[in-house]
Amino acid sequence: MPNPKRRHSKQRGRLRRTFYKVKKKSLSKCSQCGKPKLPHRICAFCGYYKGESRVRILSVKEKKKEREKAQQKRQK
Repeated sequence: MPNPKRRHSKQRGRLRRTFYKVKKKSLSKCSQCGKPKLPHRICAFCGYYKGESRVRILSVKEKKKEREKAQQKRQK
């Protein structure tokens, strides 16, 4: 594989790297709760998408109760 004959300047390397920057994510408002969310995705806070409930979002206490119920079913 051929090697470069001369060293590239700092400016040339920096110009090449101008496209490596991180792009800012575009956010949209949830129609149900008004919190920011990624477009075309279910809201992580309320579980709604396009005005319809798609996922049931549980609080920490509700999750704990669900786990305890599941464990009791397994033990029986």
